[in-house]
Amino acid sequence: MTTVVDSEPGAKPGPARSGLVAVARAPGWVRYALLAAGLAAAAWLPNGLYPAVAVDILCWALFAVSVDLLLGFTGLMSFGHAAFWGTSAYVTGLVAIHAGLPFPAAVLAGALAAAVLALPIGYLAVKRTGIYFAMVTLAFAQMVYYAANEWRSVTRGENGLQGVPRELFGLDLTDDYFFYYAILPIVLVGLFIAWRVVHSPFGRVLVGIRDNPARARALGYPVHRYKLTAFVLSGFIAGLGGGLFAVGHRFVSLDVLHWTTSGKAVIVVVLGGIGTLWGGVLGAAIVVRLEDWLSFSGFEAIGLVTGGIFVLVVLLFRRGVWGSVATLALRWVAARRR
Repeated sequence: MTTVVDSEPGAKPGPARSGLVAVARAPGWVRYALLAAGLAAAAWLPNGLYPAVAVDILCWALFAVSVDLLLGFTGLMSFGHAAFWGTSAYVTGLVAIHAGLPFPAAVLAGALAAAVLALPIGYLAVKRTGIYFAMVTLAFAQMVYYAANEWRSVTRGENGLQGVPRELFGLDLTDDYFFYYAILPIVLVGLFIAWRVVHSPFGRVLVGIRDNPARARALGYPVHRYKLTAFVLSGFIAGLGGGLFAVGHRFVSLDVLHWTTSGKAVIVVVLGGIGTLWGGVLGAAIVVRLEDWLSFSGFEAIGLVTGGIFVLVVLLFRRGVWGSVATLALRWVAARRR
């Protein structure tokens, strides 16, 4: 008897299986080598790039992974995740400015605020699927944007929150280089949470719900409850990224709540590979670095380039960069074993 996470005979694997399964089936030394390479790249990043760009890559990596947790593993396309990213940014900025807490505590407060906001939004949104779910999340995000714009006594409206401190027990973190290494452990914890969720029985149920929600209900799984839990977890991880983004820029504006921010996160996930988890990290590195390079070269139509790359990836590399590479690696390993 099959369970909700089993595949039907002859069924094609879903998008969330492409990258993770390829890595999971690789020899143990390959997985450890990939982990070591990733950690080494993270440690080297501010030495090879402008440190402020490296900080943005970490923040957007968390944001992209949070979106992929919904899109790739639960089958829910959210166009409103900027609500959680931006809410956390504002709460983090307010806590850091007015309470004077160390920035990790302020970021945690922002992430918890994002998770609390995700609870009622998710409760209403997960009752819908497909484009209806996407439109509901977009509508709620626009409501949050409007509230932040009108609540000027707190958010300062279009002027934004300025001078967000980077307080950490008296350490001097004004230099982005040192700030990068201060936030790196927080980012790794956020990525580990996402990895643990995906590789847990809970994550396998999410994939089963994505593939066949009717069978999941027939097997007794509370589908809406699982989706809501995934939604709140995704909001929390997005909140971690948003809080770090606010402290990293030392400024919070209404842009963090704009719907284009949600759209950019989706582009990053598709570019890296839907359902691959680490594809979001790779996609964030590509998009942020490309935008930085184009801006310094004086090119103004940055969205034209990123949009064109997005179209090419959708047409030619349906599994994204990470997913395509992982699939090719899996085929190579299978061919070597024959």
